[in-house]
Amino acid sequence: MDMDSASSVVLQTLTQATSQDTAVLKPAEEQLRQWETQPGFYSVLLNIFNNHVLDVNVRWLAVLYFKNGIDRYWRRVAPHALSEEEKTSLRAGLITNFNEPVNQIATQIAVLIAKVARLDCPRQWPDLIPILLESVKGQDGLQQHRALLTFYHVTKTLASKRLAQDRRLFQDLASGIYSFACSLWSHHTDCFLQQVYARDEAAALNSLERTLLSLKVLRKLTVHGFQEPQQNMEVMVSSILLCCVCREKLEKTIILYTKVLLDFLEYHPYAFIPLIQRSLEFAVSYVFTPAGEGVTFERFIVQCMNLIKMIVKNDAYKPAKNIDDSKPESLEAHKIKTAFFTHPTLTEIGRRLVSHYFLLTEEELTMWEEDPESFAVEEAGGDSWKYSLRPCTEVLFLDIFHNYSQTLTPVLLDMVQNLQGPTDVEDRVQLLMKDAVYNAVGLAAYELFDSVDFDQWFKNQLLGELQVTHHRYKLIRRRVIWLIGQWISVKFKSDLRPLLYELILGLMQDPDLVVRIETATTLKLNILLGFGFLTEQFLPYLESIFGLLFQLLQQVTECDTKMQVLHVISCVIERVNIQIRPYAGCLVQYLPLLWKQSEEHNMLRCAILTTLIHLVQGLGAESKNLYPFLLPVIQLSTDVTQPPHIYLLEDGLELWLVTLENSPAITPELLRIFQNMSALLELSAENLRTCFQIVNAYIYLAATEFLQNYGESLCRSFCDLLKDITNEGQVQVLKVVEIALKVSPVLGTHVFQSLLPAVFRGIVDGERYPVVMSTYLGIMGRVLLQNAGFFSSLLTQMASECSQEMDQLLGSVIEMWVDRMDNITQPERRKLSSLALLSLLPSDNSVIQDKFCGIISISLEALHDVMTEDPETGTYKDCMLMSHFEEPKLSEEEEPPTEQDKRKKLVSQTWKYRNTHIHTHTHTHTHTHRERERENFVDMKLFSTCSIHIFYFRL
Repeated sequence: MDMDSASSVVLQTLTQATSQDTAVLKPAEEQLRQWETQPGFYSVLLNIFNNHVLDVNVRWLAVLYFKNGIDRYWRRVAPHALSEEEKTSLRAGLITNFNEPVNQIATQIAVLIAKVARLDCPRQWPDLIPILLESVKGQDGLQQHRALLTFYHVTKTLASKRLAQDRRLFQDLASGIYSFACSLWSHHTDCFLQQVYARDEAAALNSLERTLLSLKVLRKLTVHGFQEPQQNMEVMVSSILLCCVCREKLEKTIILYTKVLLDFLEYHPYAFIPLIQRSLEFAVSYVFTPAGEGVTFERFIVQCMNLIKMIVKNDAYKPAKNIDDSKPESLEAHKIKTAFFTHPTLTEIGRRLVSHYFLLTEEELTMWEEDPESFAVEEAGGDSWKYSLRPCTEVLFLDIFHNYSQTLTPVLLDMVQNLQGPTDVEDRVQLLMKDAVYNAVGLAAYELFDSVDFDQWFKNQLLGELQVTHHRYKLIRRRVIWLIGQWISVKFKSDLRPLLYELILGLMQDPDLVVRIETATTLKLNILLGFGFLTEQFLPYLESIFGLLFQLLQQVTECDTKMQVLHVISCVIERVNIQIRPYAGCLVQYLPLLWKQSEEHNMLRCAILTTLIHLVQGLGAESKNLYPFLLPVIQLSTDVTQPPHIYLLEDGLELWLVTLENSPAITPELLRIFQNMSALLELSAENLRTCFQIVNAYIYLAATEFLQNYGESLCRSFCDLLKDITNEGQVQVLKVVEIALKVSPVLGTHVFQSLLPAVFRGIVDGERYPVVMSTYLGIMGRVLLQNAGFFSSLLTQMASECSQEMDQLLGSVIEMWVDRMDNITQPERRKLSSLALLSLLPSDNSVIQDKFCGIISISLEALHDVMTEDPETGTYKDCMLMSHFEEPKLSEEEEPPTEQDKRKKLVSQTWKYRNTHIHTHTHTHTHTHRERERENFVDMKLFSTCSIHIFYFRL
C-alpha cells in the first residue's frame, strides 16, 4: 500500500465509518475489513491516530482498528501476519506518542502497546521498558502521565502471563525496576500530600492520579514479581503504612492499599505471617471498636472484613490433624491467631456483627416501603447486593462462627434468650434487633444443630410470631419464614410440615409483597428441595399454593422478581410432576403473553424456558396442546442466526429434547425445527451431547420421516465431526448411528453407509480406545445381523481398498472381533456381537470354519453374562428376553414413563434378530451350572453332533 496515496483514502474511509448513516457506514466498514490484511495499512492507521489535528472520532476508530489488528495479525503464525519490517516500524512509532491530549485515546494507545508488549517484550522489543522509564522521569506533565499510564498497562499485561519462562522474565524485570517503582510512588505521594496541605486542588488531583498509577504498578510487581517476596518486605511494609487524608479519590488510594494486603495474603500466605498480628489489630480496631466511628466508609469496612476472613480461614494457617505433620510456619500463624482471638475479642466481634452490621439500614427500610420488589431482589442476592456490606458481614460471621463456635454459640443463644416472647410493635429498635438475631440463628443453623431444639422453638415461639398481623410486624414475619427455611433441612420434624404448609398459605396472602415473595422463595429453596419432603403431604395444598404463586407471578412487575417466582413454580412442577396437570391451565395461557413481554429480557426468557421444560415433563403427551406456542419458542432459542441464542440456547435445547421425549407423534412443524441442527453441530461443542440426544429422540419418534428428510445432511455433519472430535465425542456420534440401525435397519444402513467403511476400518486396524471399539463392533454387528447382503458388499469394497482377498480380510475381522470382545462391557452388546458372529457359522467358508472355536468361546461367555437363575424352576434363562405382555409396575416414587420410554420398549419388543441356538440331537439338557455348560460345549465330540438352527429372539 503506497503511503502517500493510501493515507487520504484510509482517512476518508474512516471518516465515513464514523457516520450515523448506515448507507455510508456499511460500505466503509466493509472496505476497512478488506484492508486489514494489506501491507502498510497499520502504518497508515498509526499516522492517523498520532495526528492530533484530525477529528477525535476518526482517530478513536483508527486506534480500535489497530488494536484489533494486533489480536489477529501480529503473531508470526497468524494468517496474513504482518511482516517483521512493518512490525519494527510500528513498534518504533508507538513509543513516540506520549503526548496524546485525549484521555480515552491515550488509554487505548496504552492498551495496544501492552498487547504488543505481551507478544514481543523483551525479546523483539528490548527498548520498550527503558524508554518508558525515561519518559516517566520527564518534566512535562502530560508526557509523564501518558508514559506512566502505558507503564502500568504494560506491567499489568506482563504480570498476567503464566508460563514458567514468562514468569521468570517478569521476575527479572521486577527485580531491576522495583526500587525505581517504589521511589516513583513515594515521590508522587509526597507531591500529593504537599499540594493537599497547600490547598492546590488541581495539582493535588493530578498528583493523586499519578500516585494511583504508580501504586498499581507497584502492586503488580510486588505480587507477581518475586518468588521470595520476603526479600522486599521493608519496601512492602513502608508502602502499606503510609496513609492519606482526602475524600473521593483518596478512598480509591486507601482501597488500593488494602488490595495490596489482600493480594499479598492470597499469593504469599507464608510471607504474610509477620503481618498477621498488625493486620488483625488494624482491621478489628476500625471495624469493631469506636476507633472507626466517623472515619470509615463502606468499601473500606468490606476490605477489612475480607482481610479478617482470609486470615481466619486460610488453610496455610491451620495445623495438620497430626500436629507432627504441620509446617513450622503454620504453627506460628496458628499461635498468632489463637493469641489474638481471645474470648473477649470474639465476644465483642460476634455481638457487634449481629447488633450493628446485621441491622436493616434506613436506606433498606425505605426501599422496602417504596420499592418492595427491588428490596426483595437485593435481599435474595441481586448483582449490587453481592458487592455491598451485608453479604460480606454475613460471610465473615459464618467463617468466624464456624472456627470459634464453642465461644460464640453461648453469645448468640444469650441474644436469642433476651428477645423471647412477642415484641412491642411500637418498639422499632427491638424489632430490628430481633430481625438481626434471627438472621444470625438462620445463618448458623448447622453450627447450632446440637444447641437448639428448633421444633420446640417453632411451636412455642416462632408460630406465634407468624400470627401477629400488625403492619410493623412484617419485619418479623418475613424473617421467621426465612429462618424456618434455613432450618428445614437441618432439624425439622416431618409431621410438622402440614402445619407449615398452612402457614405458607396464609403468608402467601400477606398484605406485604416482600413477605409474599420471601415465602415463595423459601418454599422453593428450602421446603420443596429440603430434606424430608414428602409429596403426599404437599398434594392437599398443591391447588391453593399453585394458584397463589400464579397470582404472585401476575402481580409482580420487575423482571428479576418474575424470574424468582417462575423458579418457584418450576420447582413445584418438577416435584409433583403429573399431579400438576389439573392446575396448569392458567399458567399455560399466561406464558405466551409473558414471553412476548420479555422480548428485551433474555434472562427472564431463560426462566420461562426452564418452566416450560418442567411443564412439558409434567404434562407428558398432553404437551402437544402447547405446540402453537412451544415450537416457535424452541425455533428462536436454538437458531444461531438470532442474537438471543447466546442466552437461550442451552435451555432451548433442553426444552427441545423434553418436547420430543414427550411427543405422542411427529408433526410437520416439529420436524421442521431440525433445520437448526446443522449449524448447532458445527458451533456448539459444549452442547453436542444434548444435540445427539435430540437426534436420537427424532429417530425413536419418526425414523422414516426424519431420516428421509435429514439423513443425508446429518451424515455429512457426522463425517465432518469425526475428523476433529475427542474419543468420547466419537462414541456419541456412533451411538446415534447404532440407534438408527436398530430402529430402522434398512433406511439407517442406507443413510449412514458412507460412515460404515470407517467403522469397518477401525475394527480391522484394532482401534485402541476400548469404548470406541465397542461401539464399532456394535454397529457392525447390527449390519451383519440385519443386512447380510450389505455386509458382503462392504467386505468386497474394503478388500478392494485394502488390496486384500475377501477371505483374508474377513478372517482378520473375525480374529480382531474375537480378540477385542473384552472391550465390550454391556451384556446386550456382547450378546449382539455373539449373535452376529454365530450367524456366519452356517457358511461353508473355510475361513469362518477356522474361527469356529473362537466364535463359540466368546458366545459361551456372552451366554453366561445374560443367563440368570429362575427362582421358581431353578433353571437358567436369558435375562434379556422380554415378554410382549410384561408391564412394569411403578413404585410410588418412580416417575411414569415418557412417550420415548414407551417407544424404546416397543422397539425392543418388535425387532427380532437371529440367534444361533445350539442343542444336541441326542437329548435336551437343562443346564443349571455354568461349569457343566462349559464342559459340554468344550467337548468337541459333542459339537460334532450339534446342528445349528436359526430362530428369532428379542434384544
